[in-house]
Amino acid sequence: MNIALWSIAGLLAFAFLAGGAMMLAQPKEKLAASGMGFVEDFSSNTIKTIGALKVLAAVGLILPAALDIAPILVPLAAVGLVLLMVGAALTHLRRHEAPTIVANLALLALAALVAWGRFGSESFTG
Repeated sequence: MNIALWSIAGLLAFAFLAGGAMMLAQPKEKLAASGMGFVEDFSSNTIKTIGALKVLAAVGLILPAALDIAPILVPLAAVGLVLLMVGAALTHLRRHEAPTIVANLALLALAALVAWGRFGSESFTG
């Protein structure tokens, strides 16, 4: 189970690091043109904040446990991603973007699995 949780956390970290970095690096208009239509509903500062939260969560899924410094941050980062994906799913639901909601729910489920596993039987602190 530990290997599965590390693998899922690594996959999530990669996905959210890439997505967050893109949101931080590109202007709102370029993000909208690349298919991220939801950015039209938010200010540039909010988009940058969401990007920063994604990057911080990605780092929080891996580094605390890998460096053995405050490993409790791993499940907390996963819970943060669950909350972020709830917000994303609600945003896409409001915009009637059903295919994107499916992706949000899949990422939510993976993050919830990491949180459950790292708070539970495969905790780094237990």
